[in-house]
Amino acid sequence: MSNEPGEYYTEDRWQNWIDRLREEEIDPEEEDSARLLLNLQDDTAIAVAKILTDFDEGVLDEETTLGKLEEIQEIVLTEVTFENEDKEMLIEGVQTSLMCVFHAAHEYVVGGPAEEGTIGEYIEAAAEEEANEDLDAALGYCVQAGTLVIDGEEMDMGMAEELEFGLVAEWVNGIDSLQTAMRDPEVVEEDED
Repeated sequence: MSNEPGEYYTEDRWQNWIDRLREEEIDPEEEDSARLLLNLQDDTAIAVAKILTDFDEGVLDEETTLGKLEEIQEIVLTEVTFENEDKEMLIEGVQTSLMCVFHAAHEYVVGGPAEEGTIGEYIEAAAEEEANEDLDAALGYCVQAGTLVIDGEEMDMGMAEELEFGLVAEWVNGIDSLQTAMRDPEVVEEDED
């Protein structure tokens, strides 16, 4: 499955994942379902990681990079409707996680990695802002944490487990996918049954 150069992610690829979600019985408590959702999320994160790597290596200039990120963002953040509400909630969760990935990638390309503060400090600040119901500020801090991850710093995954369930936890989950993808941008194979 070779992509032509410059093609990082396609509408078809996303649609294949969505079709699989439609067809399968999804139970997030069950390992196969959880893995399908994670693979779908990681697959997008890998495409983002490849774009960022090409940007860092000078293969893509800033404008092209932002354009490529936007193309993928439009594909994967478009509202998806399922007849099954649980599936809809699950895909919305994936999209919420990925939203942070796109914001972090954009911020990294335009502004570079956060200049001060650690990933942990940013995530703690995000959790505090979420508790204060300032979601824009919370997202801003998660994005800064994301820029550091893109820059090669390690995020301790124990952090996500300590977070209250909510948006910050979902955003951090997205950053975790991005971290995995930046370390090992190998394509998630779409398993053929």
